[in-house]
Amino acid sequence: MDRRSFLALASAASFFSYDALSRASAATPGNVLVVAQQLDNVTSLDPQESFEAVAAEIAGNMYQKLVRPNPEKPEELNGDLAESWAVSDDRKTITFTLKSDAAFSSGAAVTAEDVAFSLARAVKLDKSPAFIINQFGFTKENVEQRIRATGPRTLVVELDGTASPAFALYCLSANVGSVVEKKVVLANAQGDDLGNGWLRNNSAGSGGWVMRSWKASESAMLEASPAQARRGPIRRIILRHVVDPSAQLLLLRNGDADIARNLTTEQLRALQGDDNYALVRKAAASLVLIQLNVAHPQLAKPQVRQAIKWAIDYRGIQANLVSLTHAVHQSFLPVGFPSAVTDTPFQKDVAKAKALLAEAGVADGFEIVMDHYSAQPYPDMAQALQADLAAIGIRLRLMPGENRQVLTKTRARQHEMALTAWGADYFDPNTNAEAFCVNPDNGTNARNRTLAWRNSWSDAAFTQRSLDALKEADAAKRLALYDQLQRDHMQQSPFVFMLQTTNTAACRKGVQGVRLGTLPDSNSYADVRKG
Repeated sequence: MDRRSFLALASAASFFSYDALSRASAATPGNVLVVAQQLDNVTSLDPQESFEAVAAEIAGNMYQKLVRPNPEKPEELNGDLAESWAVSDDRKTITFTLKSDAAFSSGAAVTAEDVAFSLARAVKLDKSPAFIINQFGFTKENVEQRIRATGPRTLVVELDGTASPAFALYCLSANVGSVVEKKVVLANAQGDDLGNGWLRNNSAGSGGWVMRSWKASESAMLEASPAQARRGPIRRIILRHVVDPSAQLLLLRNGDADIARNLTTEQLRALQGDDNYALVRKAAASLVLIQLNVAHPQLAKPQVRQAIKWAIDYRGIQANLVSLTHAVHQSFLPVGFPSAVTDTPFQKDVAKAKALLAEAGVADGFEIVMDHYSAQPYPDMAQALQADLAAIGIRLRLMPGENRQVLTKTRARQHEMALTAWGADYFDPNTNAEAFCVNPDNGTNARNRTLAWRNSWSDAAFTQRSLDALKEADAAKRLALYDQLQRDHMQQSPFVFMLQTTNTAACRKGVQGVRLGTLPDSNSYADVRKG
């Protein structure tokens, strides 16, 4: 199916009444920023539970962490709540000194007790991102002894010695390391949920913005924190969930939105060179991939997984559907990360793919379900994949769903194939190496439910090689280990990496100060103004 057919289909599927939107057009107030954006991948706003790009972006504007990547050089860490930190001689203890002027939105000062509570909370809740903290040997039983406040502004973190303190700092910069106000969270706790039910829809942070209203798959309203000394001109941010990029564009053109975040290549091309709009672009650490659950009897066969990888027209999909929003990429580390492999060994080869299926004993192909996000460009890509795989006899039944529905299904290992996206959590190769390679316990109740676990893929060699790379002290040797790990992973894993995302914020004339980061929690509205 060609691009014109795809676009016609997308237009026909739109559920927005453009005439109604046009009639409702009006310029947004000067102190309010309105953003049209797909919000349907948010399962929770609790930073110790959420594990999605949009949720991380929202949390990044509401919460602070001990440390945060430098926006311009994400391989460097800056103090966020931490004024300074020191590592013990045995490299097992990090002692943090907090800044004295940090305050929660309630007005209360941020203390080391709040930080200790937040990190321990991540371990105790044991939600999806908990493994980022757990990997240093923290358990529900020992975390309060090993992460503790020794003074109002002093925090001690005792590691288990299996990884370097530098790596631990990167992990603490992840969204799961966000600091919540202990008193407020516990005041809203239900039973032993540590405030999880309340924080899914509210906030208790020390960042620049406070959640005033959250309606899933509808809208979010952020207001400037009253405790922040810095006062910018924007006092309120309204994020409107708009699935269809065409509707986002119309809202932008009519002045009903100041920024559109999910425009397609075709729509971005129409705005290029127009002085009424500015495009803020940033290569993101976000990959588009197909997850193949090897619990499925056909996908358990390596030749079938290889056949799928050789059946896809990667360059055709990129050029015809997403040329301004994605680039072809086939390894688990995004471009921009140390040691990222940029080779693209797979291309469409129908004869080779068919031969691999025959070798696997399924020359006639088979039928299988592929879940995918319902928001563009995923339906377009899914139909292109359906056509590509049909050419080798694999018949895809497409199952669109809201982003969070697809995520929930894959996290429960209930999918067969799934076209999804994955974003890195911190700026170190281990963030994706662990996610896509490590699965020491493939049981239902496994502690670390990585992407490998979600797809029932447990390979002891890849698990060990990833752990070896993590522990390697020599920087050059460590990067070489990750390089070879990616190359072997491309060939053997149940992950079909296709594309890397370039994020674009399309802004109306006069909107300035939008910052997009390599990682989603670096996307910031702190300096936005409207001229």
